[in-house]
Amino acid sequence: MKHFKFEQRGKRRIHSKPTAGDVKHYRWWLEKELELVKPRLVVALGATAALALTGKPISVKGHRGPLVLAGHPGYLTIHPSFLLRMPQEGKAEAWKQFVSDMKQIRKLVQAEKKAA
Repeated sequence: MKHFKFEQRGKRRIHSKPTAGDVKHYRWWLEKELELVKPRLVVALGATAALALTGKPISVKGHRGPLVLAGHPGYLTIHPSFLLRMPQEGKAEAWKQFVSDMKQIRKLVQAEKKAA
């Protein structure tokens, strides 16, 4: 997201989730960046990133893994901040899954390099 949305709490600014309208408003910028960078693989970290790349709400839990994102080979996984907010129960397993996702992403990028 190119827009930092926050809620003022005293002297602190607490990050707040962008709306679908916010994501849509800045999509042109993301599309231009993808056009310029020409990534081998696009990684969406979380549901907001998936929304920005697909234009529709997508469940990370239901679609986690390889996916076409904005017309590019991609991969959808959780946002790392999710791990920080999780209760201790289940955190170790979620961390293992995230690390596994990162390893899979590395393999996909290496395969794209070989194909190029």
